[in-house]
Amino acid sequence: MRVILYCRVSTEKEAQVSSLKRQQSELMEMAQAHSMEVVDCIAEQASGYSIERDGIFRLLDYFSKEEADALLIQDETRLGRGNTKIALFHQLNKLNVSIYTLTHEGELEFSESDSMVLQIVGIVEEYQRKIHNMKIRRGMKKAVDNGFDPTRNLSNQHLAPGRERIEFPIEEVIRLRNNKLTFHEIAATLRGLGYDVSKATVHRRYKEHVSLENSDETS
Repeated sequence: MRVILYCRVSTEKEAQVSSLKRQQSELMEMAQAHSMEVVDCIAEQASGYSIERDGIFRLLDYFSKEEADALLIQDETRLGRGNTKIALFHQLNKLNVSIYTLTHEGELEFSESDSMVLQIVGIVEEYQRKIHNMKIRRGMKKAVDNGFDPTRNLSNQHLAPGRERIEFPIEEVIRLRNNKLTFHEIAATLRGLGYDVSKATVHRRYKEHVSLENSDETS
């Protein structure tokens, strides 16, 4: 089994730095005891409430590229706290990543409350996806009724016939764009979250969304 070791402390105080080294050592011992192949050991000093951590993007990138199978952490609070912890649990679950902890001496056992929240998040996400797809279909129908010709965007379709449309959260693209991120930065962020998408695809889908939104408002 290929594993990523993840260690985190929140401050640069001497005691915390010592804790970081201890986490690394103990996780390495756990991996060796279970004959696990250590792909990388990621250690960082950052707040558990923040999801914008270089280490988190690195580990998600490993899993999204299927270069590792499981995550080893000291305990669930090392991965994150509050809503950040739930969001990361959800993302790792979507990527079929197993999580092992030192405190459980094996695979992480979610608390009843965390399991319930994750189920709710999954249900809400599915309905959001359905609503988003229905909105796209509705907007496209109105655009076509108003004279929009979608075949004008398919001039190169003969180069990749039957290519599957990549799905990713356009709402997140809009949010990041409103925060002044470039399309290159947005694409990199989405890849860190497990969506294999290029800058060109993000840019094109953003323009489609804006076009459909404008069509909705004028109809």
